[in-house]
Amino acid sequence: MFIRNIKRFPIFIKRSFAMESKVSVCKIHFGDRKINFLKIGEGPRVVLCLPGVLGTIWTDFNRQVEHLNKSQLTLVCMDMPGCGGSRPPDCTFPSSFYHMNAEYAANLMKVSNPLPLSIMGWSDGGISGLILASQYPENVASLVVWGANAHVTSNDVKLYEGIQDIDNWSPKMAEPFLAVYGREVLKKGMHEWYDRICQIQKEGGDICKNDLAKIKAPTLIVHGDKDPVVPLEHAEFLKEKISNSTLVRFPNGKHNLHLRFYEEFNNLVENFFKEH
Repeated sequence: MFIRNIKRFPIFIKRSFAMESKVSVCKIHFGDRKINFLKIGEGPRVVLCLPGVLGTIWTDFNRQVEHLNKSQLTLVCMDMPGCGGSRPPDCTFPSSFYHMNAEYAANLMKVSNPLPLSIMGWSDGGISGLILASQYPENVASLVVWGANAHVTSNDVKLYEGIQDIDNWSPKMAEPFLAVYGREVLKKGMHEWYDRICQIQKEGGDICKNDLAKIKAPTLIVHGDKDPVVPLEHAEFLKEKISNSTLVRFPNGKHNLHLRFYEEFNNLVENFFKEH
């Protein structure tokens, strides 16, 4: 159920700990759901960071939390419902889960920061970021997405088949996720995600294609040319459909280019946010 009017629900914010005045990890409750998020920095530009499938603040954005300019930016990094510290319950994948995650992100955006703010979304988080920017155009000042797609093709499903089984993951890739979920929960979650993606493709493949024209925020689309998960055609499609957008390619980047090439990536987004 989308929570478009947060006033209908009691909201409680609990500070888990504060390392210093500029860093805090909090939990916010929307009805019976809790959302875990980290807020760090003192910059005037507030950036909401949305992780990928089953990703968390620390598995997906550790290089950004550690190295982005905190005097320029204030980062708000969230664990999606059912992921990381936003559990129990564990993550599920209903037919509308991308839009559902976008709505939870919107609610966090509304109550935790002055508007408008900016968004960084990776992979599945990038998809929810696109939806969020299209549904709340006046509240999103700028948008950065990478590894994101607005639709699913039959070729994509073949690519996802190779990653949906965590037994195929490298130990380096699997270790931080196993530390969060354990093998059984992680394996089940990836299988359920893959099944939902297959169903989306069978029903025509559209995730948010019609939403892209509604995005008004300046948008930076970043793509790794060696991405084994999201082909270049998806980044080019986003560039074509989002009016005020720029595409920047990393020739040696893969799906997690923001972690592998974090210095170049961080410099790119810092400059983008300065300009917009």
